[in-house]
Amino acid sequence: MRIKLEPRVAASKWMSYGSPAIAAVLTIFFGAILFASLGRDPVQGLYIFFIEPLTGLYELGELGLKATPLAIIAIGLAVGFRANVWNIGAEGQLVMGAICGGGVALAFHGQGGWWVLPLMIIAGAAGGMAWGAIPALLRTRFNANEILVSLMLTYAAVQILGWLVHGPWINPEGQNFPETRTFEEWALLPELIEGTRLNVSAIFALVVVFAGWIFMTRSFAGFKVNVVGQALDAAKYAGFSQNKVVWVSFLIGGGAAGLAGLIEVTGPIDQLNATFAPGYGFAAIIVAFLGRLHPVGILFASLLMALTFLGGESLQINMNMPKAVTGVFQGMLLFFVLATDVLIRYRIRVVSRTPAATGEAG
Repeated sequence: MRIKLEPRVAASKWMSYGSPAIAAVLTIFFGAILFASLGRDPVQGLYIFFIEPLTGLYELGELGLKATPLAIIAIGLAVGFRANVWNIGAEGQLVMGAICGGGVALAFHGQGGWWVLPLMIIAGAAGGMAWGAIPALLRTRFNANEILVSLMLTYAAVQILGWLVHGPWINPEGQNFPETRTFEEWALLPELIEGTRLNVSAIFALVVVFAGWIFMTRSFAGFKVNVVGQALDAAKYAGFSQNKVVWVSFLIGGGAAGLAGLIEVTGPIDQLNATFAPGYGFAAIIVAFLGRLHPVGILFASLLMALTFLGGESLQINMNMPKAVTGVFQGMLLFFVLATDVLIRYRIRVVSRTPAATGEAG
């Protein structure tokens, strides 16, 4: 007997939604094997990683706090991915959004008011869009590879952040630590649930998810994005401009990432520092695909990915495991999502070896 992959007549809708669940189960299974191989109790490890971060109100607030930027960034990336526009530089766009929004708070330090926070939000989104416009321009004007350009710009953004917090924006009272002044109260997002750190950015995330659903499924612009991604020749015949779709994808993706960066520094961190970027821009790529590039799926996938961040922190504290365990679980999750996606267009079939096939006939 042997196992082979057999093409399906049509793509399996059930597997399209079922493969993320299968991937999650496989991640848990191999996570248990990982704990056992490291000499840790697998049951205890899985409990600390997946259950303990959900056992209290404060912990649930932390889950929402981390899921918020992931959902916002993933919605923006999903627009481009639907059009086969590969924005891999959301982390850099997040950093630039934080720089631009945080710069507004620092500019009005000691002389601002309620109007500064909305201005910071606009500046954050605009900063991310401006950084996303660079690969869009190079792709449409010079046919540059947007994957490489957007990814490399991430490191440029991090270097700009490092220069600012070590130099012109360094806190004069911060004992030379690479960080800015702490933002004043009017430059911080209001708390949403008392006793937690969850702020009103969670409402922003729900608004972005709803807006993303409207754009992707109910708007003509979203229809153009889908057609360009699924049938480029048909899109050209219909007069849809691929270059415009590239611009739309990067501006939306960059704006969403910039907004997420602004949310991060006006919420739990309340300042800019050299290491504030938590890797959400890269993790959101997994979230987008785990959520099947659909806003509702992305919302739930962001909660699962946020759980991996919290679980990794719990393992560091309770089982003395390295921080890298978070990346291991996220990597396994992405690997199994991509692997099980094969089953959308192929089915597994067990085939018996016949005498003719084995050379035993006649």
